[in-house]
Amino acid sequence: MSFFKRLFSNEKKESLDAGLEKTRTGFFSRITRAIAGKSRVDDEVLDQLEEVLITGDVGVPTTLKIIKRIEDRVAADKYMGTDELNRLLKEEIAALLKGHEGDDTGQIFIPSGTQPYVIMVVGVNGVGKTTTIGKLAWQLKAQGKKVVLGAADTFRAAAVDQLKIWGERAGVPVVSQGMGADPASVAFDTLQSAVSQQADVVLIDTAGRLHNKVGLMNELSKIKRVMQKVVDHAPHEVLLVLDGSTGQNAFEQAKQFTAATEVSALAITKIDGTAKGGVVIGISDQFSIPVKYIGVGEKPGDLQVFNRFEFVDSLFGDQALS
Repeated sequence: MSFFKRLFSNEKKESLDAGLEKTRTGFFSRITRAIAGKSRVDDEVLDQLEEVLITGDVGVPTTLKIIKRIEDRVAADKYMGTDELNRLLKEEIAALLKGHEGDDTGQIFIPSGTQPYVIMVVGVNGVGKTTTIGKLAWQLKAQGKKVVLGAADTFRAAAVDQLKIWGERAGVPVVSQGMGADPASVAFDTLQSAVSQQADVVLIDTAGRLHNKVGLMNELSKIKRVMQKVVDHAPHEVLLVLDGSTGQNAFEQAKQFTAATEVSALAITKIDGTAKGGVVIGISDQFSIPVKYIGVGEKPGDLQVFNRFEFVDSLFGDQALS
């Protein structure tokens, strides 16, 4: 591994560790306390483990799945020490996570052969959707990609202004028509501009309203149809942004948006400000959608390409998974 890659990996690991500190100390340290002083896994240990996982916003279905797998192993092995439980728990959580692993530099991967590669970003207001787009644009530009942003969240003037600020910061153009404009028209103009500029990546911001699921579905469907008049099969990716600090509310948002459109990837933000990082595990498992990005800080580089092994390693705070 080159010096640059080692340096990038070390900085990413330190940022991830710092971002997950509240979850690690407030949640996974309780697992350590639950098995402290125990020489073997018994019903009491499993009951405590179940309580810790549920209260940590992993979600009941995923928690029960984890407990069942451990119970099966205990029954098969007849005896299991708590050290082995710790290892098994890490393996089971990693296996449940659907992640985009990326490469060892942690760079964003954009498939070759599709230009421009169109990403439609969805999510409710306040989850960090527009900020996530800005951070992605900043990182992609740093990777040498030509990026165009589309301000199709025309329901809020602040969203358009915020995206323009990020565009200036990242040094990428933003296509907008202002508040109240037809979102599909903005998306159409954005793709036309991207094609004329021979852009590599297009990021389309959309309005985040859930008060009417049918209306949301119709709006997103219209945006898709219009974009496909310019670029075949657009969008190539639908990225749902969720606020990890909202716990169970994030589950409901995922349920609503997966019903309204074909979500293909997740970005889970604001993990650094919460002890509810376990929500990443439950959402990934229950919706079978890969987590592609995780937000662990304010800096553009703190939106990281998600790696499930690094994530679990940082949660438990000890030796790496292999």
